[in-house]
Amino acid sequence: MTDLWPAPTPTDAITARVTLPASKSLTNRVLVLAALAESPSVLRRPLVARDTELMVGALSALGADIVRDDENWTVTPGPAATGDIAIDCGLAGTVMRFVPPLAGLSKASVTIDGDARARERPMATAIASLRGLGIEIDGGDSLPFTVHGRGQITACELSIDASASSQFVSALLLAAPRFTYGLTLHHTGKPLPSQPHIEMTVAELRKRGVEVDDSIVGTWRVEPGPIAGSDVTVEPDLSTAGSFIAAALVTGGTVDIADWPAQTTQAGDVWREIAKSFGGAVERGEDVAFTGPQPGSLRGVDLDLHDAGELTPVVAAVAALAVEPSHLRGIAHLRGHETDRLKALATELNRLGGDVEETDDGLIIRPRPLRGGRLATYDDHRMAHAAAVLGLVVPGILVENIVTTAKTYPGFVDDWERFVHAG
Repeated sequence: MTDLWPAPTPTDAITARVTLPASKSLTNRVLVLAALAESPSVLRRPLVARDTELMVGALSALGADIVRDDENWTVTPGPAATGDIAIDCGLAGTVMRFVPPLAGLSKASVTIDGDARARERPMATAIASLRGLGIEIDGGDSLPFTVHGRGQITACELSIDASASSQFVSALLLAAPRFTYGLTLHHTGKPLPSQPHIEMTVAELRKRGVEVDDSIVGTWRVEPGPIAGSDVTVEPDLSTAGSFIAAALVTGGTVDIADWPAQTTQAGDVWREIAKSFGGAVERGEDVAFTGPQPGSLRGVDLDLHDAGELTPVVAAVAALAVEPSHLRGIAHLRGHETDRLKALATELNRLGGDVEETDDGLIIRPRPLRGGRLATYDDHRMAHAAAVLGLVVPGILVENIVTTAKTYPGFVDDWERFVHAG
């Protein structure tokens, strides 16, 4: 594939049915719990992508036996790892944050490192948390660092400021049933971002028989005890659904998303409301159908995306094609994601002739005619998805490093081109 990908522009409204890859957030949580369980687990139709491959590599290094057969993975927990282990977390936030507590439960010295940008992502809270639990760590407040596991974690209470990422909370909750006395975890600081991801973690723990008390806001009590093995079919990724939903919105078409769960903890479920905010229609039948407004009538939005910040790049792309201004709020934490997403979105949209202003916690997007041009992705899969959406309406969009979508969707380019041309 060339370094520059010409984003396809359809000649008419897109009408299509889409089957999505599995959720990365769910796949990696299920993998962690399976590796900690008391018996084998089966994952059906998990996501096969860079982030999940990195998690498989990390858990295998720590002793889990993961056998892959067609669409299913069988995970058998192993004895605590020993010796010196090196783990590559790439740019995967779930790996760099979920794996260190597991390393603390091992009997190994585990060195964790990743891509160059990974060394810039917020990790101070994760490292301070482990030290607060009595785990010896060599290194500073970012990647790389080495965790010296002692085979057990006996501390039972901890207070942290997880306002930079909900993953700091999820990481500790996932491992806590294996702590000798469980864990009472307190969050101190600003309201937590991406709260649905913590709710997802708690729900997955409870499905495996773990007792979790989250009745007090900002406090979680996880009781020690066994984690049951499970047989689970992983839900489709509703955040990834956003690009395809956006296609319906910006072209005035209809896109049916297959297998949308009736109930879910995924943050991407809010797309059903976001689409309506832009003037679209949503209908639930066997699939969930998203229909865009007439071309030229896409409304602006005022959205607080604090709980669903990962949706921001695609939402911003849609907003840039609306006929009214939009305000996206509550997303200051996106500055610490795969890239500084607020700065990146403003830079790239303005490069195309847009009028985007960064605020302390979001973006103000004013409608302007956009022109084709070269768009950087900053090694960020969500930025690449946003660029593809812009290309649906703006001819001549050339996307740098579209292969970064392999982070969560390796087949994105081929699927997107078929989707656009079939519509």
